Amino acid sequence: MAQDSSSQSFWEGYKEFWCDRFSFMSNYSTFIKRDKPLTSWSNSDVEEFIASDPLHGPVLRTAREAVQYGLTGSALGALFTAGYAWKYSRSLHGAGLSFLAGGVFGWTFGHEIANHTLQLYKVDTLASEAKFLEWWKRKTEGGH
Repeated sequence: MAQDSSSQSFWEGYKEFWCDRFSFMSNYSTFIKRDKPLTSWSNSDVEEFIASDPLHGPVLRTAREAVQYGLTGSALGALFTAGYAWKYSRSLHGAGLSFLAGGVFGWTFGHEIANHTLQLYKVDTLASEAKFLEWWKRKTEGGH
């Protein structure tokens, strides 16, 4: 019996640990768990939100700029890593795997560069994205 209570408390603590780590999902739960998905938006819709919200708009614009850093890093990482692997191994599957791994590593490094260059660590980009989704939901569905 004592084993059950200690095992149960271990799992409760484990659950609490991961709930804390993924608490940002509660920001998106109203948009993810829907019967009918939100309609698609365009760049002009995002620009309209950025212009209309003086607090979250600039943060969303900066977060969108950070994606370009990640894409550039991903492309450079993939090409250079695959090229290096091809040069020294002449193995097509090795170059292919290196291409994928280099893309992931490049995305990660590009995101870190964006994080420091654009000072994303000072702002809450997830909250701004959630505000945009709320704004889009109100605009398309006519809610308050």
